[in-house]
Amino acid sequence: MASEAGKTFQRFAVFGESSSSGTEMNNKNFSKLCRDCGIMDGKTVTSTDVDIVFSKVKAKNARTITFQQFQEAMKELGQKRFKDKKPDEALENIYKLMEGKDPATTGVTKATTVGGVSRLTDTSKYTGSHKERFDESGKGKGIAGREEATDNSGYATLPRMASRKSIVMFLRNEVLLSPDPRRTEGLPPGPSAPAGIRELRWPQAPSSPPPRPQGPGTP
Repeated sequence: MASEAGKTFQRFAVFGESSSSGTEMNNKNFSKLCRDCGIMDGKTVTSTDVDIVFSKVKAKNARTITFQQFQEAMKELGQKRFKDKKPDEALENIYKLMEGKDPATTGVTKATTVGGVSRLTDTSKYTGSHKERFDESGKGKGIAGREEATDNSGYATLPRMASRKSIVMFLRNEVLLSPDPRRTEGLPPGPSAPAGIRELRWPQAPSSPPPRPQGPGTP
């Protein structure tokens, strides 16, 4: 019976502790073992009793207990859990409760859908840029849903957050705009307008003031 208890001890000792070898158990997993195996019933054995016994059997300044110290703790709790039994019989009953038990993974907190939470977490109701971050099944697209991909399959579209340089290039390619060379210095020249299409040009500043009108009385 003690060998079965040792296997249960090892399974609970490594639960949630990736660095544990299974030879020692901390207070958190000790409490979980007592709760999952039914040793802690909330009446004859409470969580306070479990913490007191753990502190009693562990070494000074230690944070874990060995299997031998665990057995001493089970004797203490057995006398509380089965008060009408002799100490040996009470310990055997404790071991029977532990036999074949594994750490329970049920009871994990789940996301609530009460009230407005369901509306806030329903991706089918998202709009704007938030809608683009999820596919039809509600699964997130990751970085693909947060960055705009360049589409070279057809006509160009104006970027959402376009700089003046990109807007000029867009208009140059789509509307055959001939920009002011002073404002787009260094950019490649755009295509010329075909016959029948009037080119659009930026207004040019006059190079010199217009001549003054001549008439009678003009000095």
